[in-house]
Amino acid sequence: MGQVTIAIIGLIFLMGFMVPFLRKVLKDYTGRIMALVPFALFGVLMYLFFVLPDETSRILDTGLQVVPELSLVFRIDGLSLIFGIMVSGIGGLVLGYSSFYMAHYIGQTKFYFFLVLFMASMLGLVFSDNLMILFVFWELTSITSFFLIGFEHEKEKARQAALQALLLTAFGGLCLLFALIMIGNMAGTYSLSEIYAEGFRFGAHSNYYLVFILIFIAVATKSAQFPFHFWLPGAMNAPTPVSAYLHSATMVNAGIFLLLRLNPILGGTIIWKTAFVLTGGITMFLGAFYSLGQKDLKRILAFTTISALGTMVLLIGMNSTASIQAALIFFIVHGLYKGGLFMMTGIIDKNTGTRDIDKLSGLLKKMPVTGIAGILSLLSMSGLPPMLGFIGKELIYDAKIQMPELAWLVIPLGVTANMIMVAVSLLIFYEIFLTPRNKKGVVLKQSEKKLPANFLLGPVALAFVGLGLGMFPGWLEKIVSNALFYIQSESVDVHLSLWHGFNQVLLLSVFTVAMGIVIFVARKPVGELVKVIIRWTDQYYLPERFNQLIKRYLRIAGRQTNRIQHGYHRYYLITFFMVTFLLVMYHLMGLRGDWVSMEDSKPIKWDVVMVFGFSLMAVLFAVFTKSRISAIVSLGVLGYGISVFYMFYGALDLAITQFLVETIIMVIFVLVIYHLPNFAILSKRKSRIRDAFIAAGVGTMITLLLLKTRFVNLEPPISDFFAQNSYLKGYGRNIVNVILVDFRAFDTLGEITVLALAAAGVFTLLRLDLTKKEKKK
Repeated sequence: MGQVTIAIIGLIFLMGFMVPFLRKVLKDYTGRIMALVPFALFGVLMYLFFVLPDETSRILDTGLQVVPELSLVFRIDGLSLIFGIMVSGIGGLVLGYSSFYMAHYIGQTKFYFFLVLFMASMLGLVFSDNLMILFVFWELTSITSFFLIGFEHEKEKARQAALQALLLTAFGGLCLLFALIMIGNMAGTYSLSEIYAEGFRFGAHSNYYLVFILIFIAVATKSAQFPFHFWLPGAMNAPTPVSAYLHSATMVNAGIFLLLRLNPILGGTIIWKTAFVLTGGITMFLGAFYSLGQKDLKRILAFTTISALGTMVLLIGMNSTASIQAALIFFIVHGLYKGGLFMMTGIIDKNTGTRDIDKLSGLLKKMPVTGIAGILSLLSMSGLPPMLGFIGKELIYDAKIQMPELAWLVIPLGVTANMIMVAVSLLIFYEIFLTPRNKKGVVLKQSEKKLPANFLLGPVALAFVGLGLGMFPGWLEKIVSNALFYIQSESVDVHLSLWHGFNQVLLLSVFTVAMGIVIFVARKPVGELVKVIIRWTDQYYLPERFNQLIKRYLRIAGRQTNRIQHGYHRYYLITFFMVTFLLVMYHLMGLRGDWVSMEDSKPIKWDVVMVFGFSLMAVLFAVFTKSRISAIVSLGVLGYGISVFYMFYGALDLAITQFLVETIIMVIFVLVIYHLPNFAILSKRKSRIRDAFIAAGVGTMITLLLLKTRFVNLEPPISDFFAQNSYLKGYGRNIVNVILVDFRAFDTLGEITVLALAAAGVFTLLRLDLTKKEKKK
């Protein structure tokens, strides 16, 4: 079954690239037909969930190594199974939902292309067994979400929101890359299966704190944790199907998955608990609090998503068996009700033309199917029975009570956030589905009966799945137990029930609901208070601050670019030579040992000295002469002198090449000599003195570097390799030619390519010049 699973994931990737063709063939049925593929994966994963016997379900699949050289290995264990079921199941519903929602949008092909790749990337992430492959899929989710959030790119807000999301998540992705490289180096492998099998725990490693900080940033940016939470409400500029998928099962939950996946090797330390509990607690409260001050239904749901993500991060940070169990259940709870509520919002928006809760009312009678699905999802969000959300809330409270050292912090924050969730759920229900006295009923664009079944299937299915799992939670015990086995490295018997008797958890639940009702009743003064606080904090409005930061960075970068890329070639060379001189001389002066080994030195030949003397005089004459022809001849003498040096030391090929090059250059100079500008002194005396010192310094540096290099003993010398293999592997007796053609063939190819491009450029310029002259004639 593992092979089937991976094959379907590959098929989803392939389907994404086939979207242009499928759109032409399937037209308006594209979303509905493509939804069959993730539904097939959902069916396979459910088969693994239900059919496999208990004794083999601990390891559902040890991995399928598709490409051995790339270690493209996938694993299906209890944790990846939970996430895979949610991603594929909700993904299929979203694709079917998109068929009607996106029917009148321009660019549907682009939309389906990125949505399917987004789905495949998330599936690849949760099933990856190799840390580097996990990172690749992590980044693919960021890139594809960028295009989805900015789908309506003609709108400035959509572009800004997409850019914010990309910059923040890409920054977190870089941090994740460095962290995973360090983890792989510490463990000696990038395979998660091998790391788990060896029982690695990095808490005591000297690099642990650096790895933790990098992982923390990656999770906080991806899963919208304070202070990086502000990009998520802006992502509401995406089409509603994207919002429903992004918030319920993908993207923002990637950070949650990463925490759970790395918990066995990195979790349990004091800094792990402290950082994630504090960050998660603050995010949980802020998300719930800010949801009270919103009027747009999508923004309300976006802030509740931030609160839910904070709750999961807090629970994982607590790192007890009870808290991890609560986090897993709450992930399922949140995915079900949040996906359903976003799809409900899209249906209401399509059929009424607004998402403003002040303009909506009386929809329960006019849209009963949507209303029932929405009410069930709201019950789950508020944590009321008989929905799965009630069990999730009970488990969260139970986990917090079992941590007495943290209960003083997490219980007040958790209870307050859940009270607000109850109030928000009641507010949405009252304002949208009932008919307040001060509101007029909205006019529907079409009767709900005329809406296609695939448009209503998503929210209805998710709502009733939440209801069914709430009434029969035993279905989740096996899969949660398997996931806990891999996260906590121990066997855990999970018992889920809708009723746990009268206890402290139940009292907290009753208190939460009661206070949530009080907040709802006092919604007007509470709403005004929240608005005042929001206006007061607008001076610290993080999205605007982030935009200002980016603009300031671009201004500084522009000034620095203008300062560095000033266009004066002379100063580029001066900078290059001076920096190189300082760095090389610093390194050379730090080396110890003899510069010249007298034992290896050879007597000086007077013919070499004479050639050197003539070459030196030619250089000096070329520098000081005021005649163009004299300078050209002097440079030619220097080139021929270098050729003679090559001959003295047996490099005949180089000598011949140098003779030919110098001859050709001389001929070219003679041909164009009358077109060259007259010699002129264009620099000041101080500049020439400065240039002389720089030239002398660089010459000295090169001399010392060559002396030092001459007596560096390499074992074995690289020349031995070329000498031994030129004939045997390169089939050539001329070592230099074999090096150029075989051993450094790509380098030679690059040089030839550069020369060809330069020649093409020169030819093009000459043709343009000739064309201009002909036009003038």
